Amino acid sequence: MAGRFEILKDSNESYWFRLTAGDGTVVAESPTFKHLDDVVHGINAVRENAATGLIVDRSTQNARATVEPPGCKAA
Repeated sequence: MAGRFEILKDSNESYWFRLTAGDGTVVAESPTFKHLDDVVHGINAVRENAATGLIVDRSTQNARATVEPPGCKAA
């Protein structure tokens, strides 16, 4: 089963979304948004950028490794 985006509303009338994996594991959560349209735009931005985003390893102090997505070349 594919992952999914879930849109939620909190007690302050703010919206947010979470991305869950096919097994239900929460992969990411968004900040809150005042309007439902903004949540939808946020989801679309994640969809558009996640597949082409660079992976930058900042797990160590001097890390500089960058992994390009498949099919991309560094500038």
